[in-house]
Amino acid sequence: MAAPRSVVVEAGCWVLDRDVEKNADSPSEKKLKADRFPLSRWEFAAALGVFLVFSTGLVCIYLTMPTAEYELLKLPRTISDLRSLKDHLAIYAQLHPAKFILGYCSTYIFMQTFMIPGTIFMSLLAGALFGVVRGLFLVVFNATAGASSCYFLSKLIGRPIVNWLWPEKLRYFQAEIAKRREKLLNYMLFLRVTPTLPNLFINLASPIVDIPFHIFFFATVVGLIPASYITVRAGIALGELKSLKDLYDLKTLVLLFLIGSILLLPTILKRKRVYE
Repeated sequence: MAAPRSVVVEAGCWVLDRDVEKNADSPSEKKLKADRFPLSRWEFAAALGVFLVFSTGLVCIYLTMPTAEYELLKLPRTISDLRSLKDHLAIYAQLHPAKFILGYCSTYIFMQTFMIPGTIFMSLLAGALFGVVRGLFLVVFNATAGASSCYFLSKLIGRPIVNWLWPEKLRYFQAEIAKRREKLLNYMLFLRVTPTLPNLFINLASPIVDIPFHIFFFATVVGLIPASYITVRAGIALGELKSLKDLYDLKTLVLLFLIGSILLLPTILKRKRVYE
C-alpha cells in the first residue's frame, strides 16, 4: 500500500531541510558568509554619499591651486618619495602658506576619516616643512579632526564592518572597556599613547562599545601628542631617516609604554583598593 502523498511531501521537505542545514554548516558555506560584504544597500549608499561629499570638497580645494603644482601633488609611499615631495612643496608652502595649509589639512583629515594609509608620511612632512611646534600642532589637530570624523562615520555604518574585520578584537575591546568604565579616560589615554591597539581600530570601534565622544576626543588630543612629537621631530631630520622602522625603535617604544603606564596607574590603584 502506497504512503499518503502528504506524508511523502513532508518526508521530502524534511530531507531537503536537513540538506540545507548540512550545507549551511559546510566549510564552503561558512567561507561564503565570512567573505560576504557586511554593509546593506542603504549603509553602502550612506558611506558612498559621505565619501563623495568629502571628495568633492577636496577636489574644489585642489582646483584653487596653481595648475603647475598638480603634477607635484601625490601621496608619498616611501621615504624617498617624501623627500622629493618636500623639496617640491617647500617653496610653494612659503609663497602660498594659507592655500598649502588648507590643502594639507583637508588631505590629512580625508585620509584619516576613510582609513587611507599614509598619514604617517603627512606627519613627517609637517615636521620637515614647519618645524616642531607648528608641525606638532598641525598633526595633532588634523589627527584629532580625522579621528572624530571617523568616529561619527563608524557610528553610522561601522558596526557591521568592525564585526566583519575584527570580531575577536572587538569582543576583547568591549570586555576591557566594561571593566574600566569608572576610569575610562585613563584607559583611552593609555591606548592612544601606546601601540597596544591600532588607532584605526580605536577610531572605528569606540562608538560601537559606547565610549562617549567627549572622552574619545580628549583622549585623542592628549594621547596622540607623544607619538606625534616623535614623528614630527623625525621629519626635521628627514635626510637621515632611512625607513619608517627607524621611527619607533625599542627605546622609543619603552618610553611610550612608560608614559602609558603612568596614565593607567590611577585605574590600577583603584582596582587594587576595591579588591582589598
